[in-house]
Amino acid sequence: MISDFIGWIFALLVVGPLQAELQQQAERAWLPMEIFRQSQACLTSEGPRLVERAAGDYVWAAATVVSIALGQTAPAELLDGSDPQCAALASALKGDGEGA
Repeated sequence: MISDFIGWIFALLVVGPLQAELQQQAERAWLPMEIFRQSQACLTSEGPRLVERAAGDYVWAAATVVSIALGQTAPAELLDGSDPQCAALASALKGDGEGA
């Protein structure tokens, strides 16, 4: 029950803002639709993985939330860079260009 609560809080404080940041970046930078679709696919796979990790590792979850809140870690850094869909999203969120 506590792990469900921690997962919910993590989703609220980390995954939700990551999705909002993607939406803002897409609107602001006029991201190509392909990158936007890849981004949605990435968040669909990575969101639950991050929530599951947070639910199983409370210390990591707390440290991650604090680090993001203080601006020490960008939410895009939590994404799996080896996944081509996530690499495109991370690149777009970091402002490295248009991604893949």
